[in-house]
Amino acid sequence: MFNDIGPLELVTLIVLAVLVFGPDKLPKVIQDVTRTIRKIREFSENAKQDIRQELGPEFKDFEFEDLNPKTFIRKQLDNEDLGLKEIRNGFDLKKEMAEVTDAVHGRDPEPSTGSSTGRVDMSKKPDTPGRDERPPYDADAT
Repeated sequence: MFNDIGPLELVTLIVLAVLVFGPDKLPKVIQDVTRTIRKIREFSENAKQDIRQELGPEFKDFEFEDLNPKTFIRKQLDNEDLGLKEIRNGFDLKKEMAEVTDAVHGRDPEPSTGSSTGRVDMSKKPDTPGRDERPPYDADAT
């Protein structure tokens, strides 16, 4: 719960608590806070158990942590059934970007191991009508 609090912050919080509540009331305040946290955790666990019971046996492996988008995506990427690792390993982003930059700068791309069918020559300028030619006027489009 307090993973990112360092020793200096902890000492500061203790000193502030002693100053605000006083040394006489501080133990009772700590007991009240811990009791409240325990009740909240108990309420949360009861709610999770109720939801699992209502979902039925087909959701017996359901974990509430999976509702966190980062955890869900991480689990799905680690799933071998989907074959995502093969797709990820088969795609070389650096090679693709190098080919695009070579095409933009007009350089000849290095020979690749894959087939080059369906490639577009980006170094060629597209055929465009002269500057004086205007496109035809379309009354329905305006």
